[in-house]
Amino acid sequence: MVEMAIQQQVDGSGGSLVDVVIHRQPFNPWSALEAWLPEAAANAVFLGRVRPEDQRGDSLDALELVHYPGMCEQRIRDDAERLRQLHGADRVLVLHRVGKLPPGEPIVLVAVTADRRGAAQRCCAAVLEALKHEAPFWKREWRGGQGTWLEANTPL
Repeated sequence: MVEMAIQQQVDGSGGSLVDVVIHRQPFNPWSALEAWLPEAAANAVFLGRVRPEDQRGDSLDALELVHYPGMCEQRIRDDAERLRQLHGADRVLVLHRVGKLPPGEPIVLVAVTADRRGAAQRCCAAVLEALKHEAPFWKREWRGGQGTWLEANTPL
């Protein structure tokens, strides 16, 4: 059911050049990508999953993500549109989870289409970095029933 809703939101037949979806339910990134992916000469894709360890190497039970609804989507959309134009890409897709996620769970999918691979790859990397450092998400790592809020994202 969740897959169908996501696929309807990012269906490649729509006219949108930037698609942003933030949701709580697990998703199959490849099914969502297949539904969205228009025919293009070049495609760049990044799939991020929850790591099994924190930055110090300690095991994680879960990673919790909280966002500011409405503001978060708009910020991501604005950044993605600016970067799409800057790098000469055709379309951008951002799928992002929120809520409490176990290790290994898909957390983010960024996909970009363009006329050339360089434009697609540069735009995909730039959108991911903007997402990691500019979008209003807050993260809490869970270990042994205790949560710790993170102050910053991991560096590139």
